[in-house]
Amino acid sequence: MTSMHPSLWLLLGAALSLLPRGLPRHLLVLTAPLLGLFQVLSLGDVDITMSLGGLVELHLLHPTVWSRPFAFMFCVVCFLGLLYARPLDRRDEDCAALVYAAAAVGAVLSGDFFSFYCFWEVLALAATVLVLGGRTAASRSAAFRYLAFHVVGGLILLFGILLRLAAGYENLIGPVSLDSPGGWMIFLGLGVNCAWPLLHTWLKDAYPQASVSGILFLAAFTTKTAVYALLVMFPGTKILIGIGAVMALFPIFYAVIENDLRRVLAYSMINQVGFMVVGVGIGTELALNGALAHAMTDMIFKGLLFMAVGACLYRTGYATATDLGGLFRQMPVSGTCCLIGAASISALPGFSGFISKSMITSAAGAGDHPPVWLWLVLITASAGVVDHAGIKIPFFAFFGHDGGHKVKEVPWPMQLAMIASAITCIVIGCFPFQTVYTWLPLPNSYVPYTPDHILAQTELLIFSALAFVLMLLAGVYPPEIRAKNLDFDAVLGWFTRHIGRALDVGLNGINALGDSLFLKWLPHRASHLFANAPARVLSKILRIWLSLKGTDHKEITAREEYLYQSIIRNAIPVGASAIFALILLGVLSLL
Repeated sequence: MTSMHPSLWLLLGAALSLLPRGLPRHLLVLTAPLLGLFQVLSLGDVDITMSLGGLVELHLLHPTVWSRPFAFMFCVVCFLGLLYARPLDRRDEDCAALVYAAAAVGAVLSGDFFSFYCFWEVLALAATVLVLGGRTAASRSAAFRYLAFHVVGGLILLFGILLRLAAGYENLIGPVSLDSPGGWMIFLGLGVNCAWPLLHTWLKDAYPQASVSGILFLAAFTTKTAVYALLVMFPGTKILIGIGAVMALFPIFYAVIENDLRRVLAYSMINQVGFMVVGVGIGTELALNGALAHAMTDMIFKGLLFMAVGACLYRTGYATATDLGGLFRQMPVSGTCCLIGAASISALPGFSGFISKSMITSAAGAGDHPPVWLWLVLITASAGVVDHAGIKIPFFAFFGHDGGHKVKEVPWPMQLAMIASAITCIVIGCFPFQTVYTWLPLPNSYVPYTPDHILAQTELLIFSALAFVLMLLAGVYPPEIRAKNLDFDAVLGWFTRHIGRALDVGLNGINALGDSLFLKWLPHRASHLFANAPARVLSKILRIWLSLKGTDHKEITAREEYLYQSIIRNAIPVGASAIFALILLGVLSLL
């Protein structure tokens, strides 16, 4: 069993998920990620290889200390997401989710760039199907935009890989330097999936359009696979510090004013990935361990928050702050789990976010000359997370004003998935050295529960909550309104529209010119030229011949006209016919 690829179990589950509806199908779907999970845990030092036409050697299974934690968490999240999705009973979504998980697991366990790229593209295709699972006009548009982004990003990644191979580099996955065009293209290709600034619009645009359960898988696989790739390919690349800092900071402003709670969480995803990217950029042992640990905890607590908001959407049909509220009494399990997810993402001591995010902020402030600006940015971003995800999500969904909905709690599989995720957040937060820290690949001596760490984070949480309450009471907190907030996609849309118009005018102009030239003028001239061609050719030859003999101009014109009319009336002299035939044969022989 140790030599079998874990993705095979997931793919087998994807095939079985298309069976007719019923209890056996549900059991088979839930069993697939569990078997994949056990397979990941039992992997030894195995390397499954195959040759691609004798040109490139593919390492389809090459587990490392960096890839095993991601593969493990992908299987866990896949199981929790499928359990949550049981009441929906959608075969197409189950199949796409299992293929999506298989691609994510395959990508992190692959040992070469080309295998990684193949899994990377399957990742994009499966995610597109999940976005389409929203089954609305908006979800279809978002899915095609999502696919366009990731096809372009995948092509950039592929060109970078090919350039590296052409330059003589090995195909094995390892650190990549930015001293060549191939390295930069791989860097940019990963940045698309990582939702870097200005490349992030696909995430906040597409994810909220997915179905109630489809968004759980989207939140876990694509961006975290990109984080894994940055960890193994670009550790310590300093430009990532600036990129991650911007990612951690700018989404909090959009999340605060956003009405759609699932879009709030989408912006929060960018914010949390920004912390991970900063950790990769710092490149110290503490920072890299922190990036990995935060990726693992984020998959659980972010999934839990999406489950809680999805529970509201499932029961009320709404996921917007203006239409929700007052649901805690009717949905106490969902509300309690939402509070636990909010405490985790806010890094409250005793919850999972505290033991991972503090590693990155501590790494940012470590060293002889730490960049003070970076530490301040991360602290500001942490306070923003408390506001938009730690307080806003549960407040507007389960407390706040009464939305007037009379509903009941979600079905028990959804409750069970949320409860399991909530317990996991608490267990990880209370026992980090027995859970997440056991997966860390680098030496780790970090202790999160020190008086300084606890006091600093508690103060941050208290003052963030106080600021939220005071702004709310003073009426200066951004109101929840039904509106579309303009992001960089507005600039991108303006640019693409104008490019489209320029291409429309230019290409249609060229098309009109070609139509006039090749379909009108040339055919008309050609038809005029070849109409009665033998008569025209022979009459011109006769004119030239008579001119050379010195014949009078009037006689030449008369004889030319006589010959022309004779040929038209099919009264061609035998000698003229012979001359024309010889000319035609000569031209054909030359051709």
